[in-house]
Amino acid sequence: MRRRAADYRRPVRRRLSCWIWALLGIFLIAGFFLFIMHHQHDREDHVEQPVLDIDSKNEQVIHEHLNFTQEILSARSYARQLTEQMTLAKAYVVIAKEHNNLHLAWQLSSKIRSCQFLLSRAAMREEPISLDEAEPIIRSLSSLIFKAQDAHYDIATTMITMKSHIQALEERANAASVQKTVLGLLSAESLPKNLHCLDVKLTADWVKKKPLQDLADEKRNSPRLVDNNLYHFCLFSDNLLAVSVVINSTVSNADHPQQFVFHIVTDGINYGAMQAWFLSNDFKGSTIEVQNIEDFTWLNASYSPVVKQLQDTDSRGYYFGGPQDINIDDPNFQNPKYTSLLNHLRFYVPEIYPQLEKVVFLDDDVVVQKDLTPLFSLDLHGNVNGAVETCLEAFHRLYKYVNFSNPLISSKFDPQACGWAFGMNVFDLIAWRKENVTARYHYWLDQNADGMIWKLGTLPPALLAFYGLTEPLDRRWHVLGLGYDLNIDNRLIESAAVVHFNGNMKPWLKLGIGRYKPLWERYVNQSSAYIQDCATY
Repeated sequence: MRRRAADYRRPVRRRLSCWIWALLGIFLIAGFFLFIMHHQHDREDHVEQPVLDIDSKNEQVIHEHLNFTQEILSARSYARQLTEQMTLAKAYVVIAKEHNNLHLAWQLSSKIRSCQFLLSRAAMREEPISLDEAEPIIRSLSSLIFKAQDAHYDIATTMITMKSHIQALEERANAASVQKTVLGLLSAESLPKNLHCLDVKLTADWVKKKPLQDLADEKRNSPRLVDNNLYHFCLFSDNLLAVSVVINSTVSNADHPQQFVFHIVTDGINYGAMQAWFLSNDFKGSTIEVQNIEDFTWLNASYSPVVKQLQDTDSRGYYFGGPQDINIDDPNFQNPKYTSLLNHLRFYVPEIYPQLEKVVFLDDDVVVQKDLTPLFSLDLHGNVNGAVETCLEAFHRLYKYVNFSNPLISSKFDPQACGWAFGMNVFDLIAWRKENVTARYHYWLDQNADGMIWKLGTLPPALLAFYGLTEPLDRRWHVLGLGYDLNIDNRLIESAAVVHFNGNMKPWLKLGIGRYKPLWERYVNQSSAYIQDCATY
């Protein structure tokens, strides 16, 4: 085929060059990006102001809840700098006064007061101290401290002076601690007026009412007192109401209280009141015997070292003499319970009750919450004493009670042996007599005649005399500490068979711990005419 002439050819379609397409694409992308940015800017215009408002509110909240203690502890805070400078300035006030530079002392004291005022104002408004507030005081205090240093109050002088003041403060603190202990002991051992009233009224009735004395004589030879098929408890005390609560709580929680026999030993002063009270009240059919320690003629100085020690003039001066008579480091030495023979009768239970085989010993500051009958069927595995151990804490180990630098002690005993508690103890009197525990007790009393093995109390010699002869009981049988510990777990108290108010805060005293008092008060016989008459005292 012939080709057409050039003039008659079909015109060719021209394509846009690539760079034009690229340029258009760039413009489109830029336009889209600008549209997006404009839309986002409009949204930020709406959101920005509320965010700022929230931030400002947060800042206010921070100021409102400022912890000023943390502010003072913060290394970057002006409060910290002011506190440190104020402490140093106080030291220089003392030194300046000692060197008779009263003008400098006055200047420092004035700035210290300004510093205290600024700190207290900042704490009240709950806002940090600003630089404008702190700078003038910091500058003036620094100037005065440099002035004090120029006056030759150097660091060495400051340290020596402050050391002497610290020693003086320690001596004052120790004196206050001793005074607190002495006053606490006086409060703990003093007899409240209502209890004194109770003793007086009951003693008067005992003296006046001959039938009460005849009834006591009649019950003195009751066969129940020596019947080993019954459950026997012994208490040694001169506190009538406390003993009454122990017995009342024991019989109230017993399944068969008529099978219980309580043996009480008291002193001659309280014997009549005890007899009148327990003869005039019924304790659910239980048997109660009251004895006078003054009738124990066998318990004399020739037999018992403790009686000999208590009758010794030097020993009585050691316990009863004031600070002017003897230097006593521990005011507990003057606690009257250490000079009461009633407190030592627990080591003579087989002699007091020669026909009994097993007894439960109770202190007069316990409350019984469960039936104690199962104690009498416990297997002590040939041991003499069943007791709850107290070695959960390190300070109840044997080495804390007796002096292991004594070779006699270190050769016979393990310093890490567990301590245990008096207050609720099961005594197997058959095993006691076999092991002759009372003789062991006398031996250790003789060894401690100079007071170098232990200082005071009945527990240290008991730990030695019953060493290797004590059967540990479940902790729930006997919970201690209600006379000094404010934080005993309620679950532990509720699960306890016996709770013990050991310590100075006895429940019959005003200084008793209020949280625990109801445990004791519920067993006080409030219906008694004697208690009602004395309640107003």
